[in-house]
Amino acid sequence: MKTATMIMTVTALCALSAGIAHAANQVRIARSGGEICIASNGLPNHATGQFPNQGNPHSISAQRINVCVPANPKKSNRATWIDRGGIGIMLNGVMIRPEAADCWDPRSPRGFSRDCRNGWRLEPMGPGNKFGLDKNKAHVDMRGLYHYHGMPSSLGSAKQGTLIGYAADGFEIHYMGQGAKSGYSLKSGKRPSGNGNPGGRYDGSFVEDYAYTGSGTLDECNGGTLDGKYVYFATDAFPYYPRCLMGTKAKAFR
Repeated sequence: MKTATMIMTVTALCALSAGIAHAANQVRIARSGGEICIASNGLPNHATGQFPNQGNPHSISAQRINVCVPANPKKSNRATWIDRGGIGIMLNGVMIRPEAADCWDPRSPRGFSRDCRNGWRLEPMGPGNKFGLDKNKAHVDMRGLYHYHGMPSSLGSAKQGTLIGYAADGFEIHYMGQGAKSGYSLKSGKRPSGNGNPGGRYDGSFVEDYAYTGSGTLDECNGGTLDGKYVYFATDAFPYYPRCLMGTKAKAFR
């Protein structure tokens, strides 16, 4: 018989900033059968920005999220890059999705589309807030799923020390502010132009504006060692969250 250990249950009220509606954050975290399982309605435990907005046409709605990750993940010697979709989940039950699905596309009236053959993926945390992120660096997809692209400022009690969530392969995600420094740097000079390239200077508008230089304390997946074990970190600078995984992505995130 499987036994489940309750890790945390949170029920909190959060008001949308417009004051029009209220929604209850509900999340249940349990350890069972060698897995850590998180079930939530996807709503945050803090106030959100106004949605829809100029950069984001979607409205927030409750979801049915139920994901399980290994409680004892195994680290491999090879990183697996995740170019879209969920990379992890916060302890408050909100999904982490650092990458955008849109890429530079000069043939599109909007200048971008889901056609990523040219290889220039838009960076949601780039200048100009083109994606309509709120102050917690989150927005909403077409299903109404509220999700983070950067480290939120209002997690409050939905933390356990520096632990803020779990990656899709089961490794913990921690936030330590300046205590963990990304190894990525913004490229200097200008991007190539013509032949489907956007041109202009490297300013962080695209994922490809950055290169891993190893200048910080973390590896390419924003991972490092904490208390003798491998974990990922959320950082205030690019890539903000891991963009690759050193373990096996759990089925629920595929």
